[in-house]
Amino acid sequence: MATSDRDSAVLDEPARSGANQYDLGSFNEAVIIETIRLAGIISRTEISRRTGLTQQSVSRILRILLQQGLLVEEAQERAERLGKPRTPVRLRSNAAHAVGIHVDPELLTVAVVDLDGTIVRRETVDLAADLDAQRLVDLAAATVTAAVSISQVDQASVLGVGVAVPGPINADGTLLDLPLQPAWRGLKIRHLLQEKLNHPVLVEKDGTAAAIGERWIGRSARARDFAYLYLGTGVGTGLILNGSIYRGGTANAGEFGQLAALRMGEWDATKGPRMMAECNPTASLPVIAESFGYVQTDPTATDEAKRYKAACRAAADGDKGAQQAVSQVARVIAQGAVGLVDLLDIDLIVLGGPAFEPEIAGTLLTEIDQAVNSFPIARGPRTVVVEESMLKADAAAVGAASTIFHDAFTPRVGGSSQARRLPK
Repeated sequence: MATSDRDSAVLDEPARSGANQYDLGSFNEAVIIETIRLAGIISRTEISRRTGLTQQSVSRILRILLQQGLLVEEAQERAERLGKPRTPVRLRSNAAHAVGIHVDPELLTVAVVDLDGTIVRRETVDLAADLDAQRLVDLAAATVTAAVSISQVDQASVLGVGVAVPGPINADGTLLDLPLQPAWRGLKIRHLLQEKLNHPVLVEKDGTAAAIGERWIGRSARARDFAYLYLGTGVGTGLILNGSIYRGGTANAGEFGQLAALRMGEWDATKGPRMMAECNPTASLPVIAESFGYVQTDPTATDEAKRYKAACRAAADGDKGAQQAVSQVARVIAQGAVGLVDLLDIDLIVLGGPAFEPEIAGTLLTEIDQAVNSFPIARGPRTVVVEESMLKADAAAVGAASTIFHDAFTPRVGGSSQARRLPK
């Protein structure tokens, strides 16, 4: 199997196989790290079996990784009553860290995350509606610096900073036509943050970042293709296809709202697909609920996010108008999910994001599950599993940090379309 060096591209195949030639050590290290990450704790013999590397190659590479401090050995165990004890290994969680930034129109979230995906430090800052682009960059940089300092992690262990933003974006990390913050359009956030933080910076759409985080944190439970339905500023998707993240040609894969409109045959005055209000639930859910007789009575619900949360709570408390609105939103999102399943032939959909409130999670999961297993053309050969994200509300921030780990440790060979982006 021909392989290349650390600056080559992402391996597309889900099953990672190594090569035993001495000069391919960097690739084989990544294969072994990925195998350990998926397993959690694993023996040398099992690493050899899963990767196809000889036990000698495995032992040599593990010795290097142990010396570097990336791995630790667990207590010895015997596979049989007699025979040489096995010493399993695992990733050392504090061997590396990454910082994730989630930029939302109303809230900035910064998370310092270790290799296991555990949040070591989390900071949030409310964003003013009139916050200009330069102030956003200054605030994000200052919050990152404070979070890393307070966390007391070793500065040398910080591999980089990932940023999750609402789309669309440019492949170079420039914000484009943000729906709710015109003042930030055209902001070269990757370049500016990298100058201020002296760390490598990667920028992803929030749904893409969440999918990367789900794959990283989920280990073997997410070692398959799936679509992540991200409920945040609108509904977007992140796609894990052929064992790796799929960004598309401009890093904007996963736009969802028009897919729902196409599925439902909803057209605007220009004969194009109509922007479905239900695919922006934080804005539309309270309005739809009011059309069904819901009355907002919470005096603290003074902005869009609070009104949305109040409507979700009302639905959970039995308000009929709010419940009807939740069902309507869920049905429209479910139709978009059917389009995804038909297009991609996937059998796993994951739901998460800051707008995936626990009060409405059951309705969304049920409606989407029923739709994707009833309406796709090729519904006979497969059952589509619909599950809640393992990342909960911090999906974008943890996902943004995970983009750094994904970029640093994912095995890559020449000829695929996803190039490593962190400088080495």
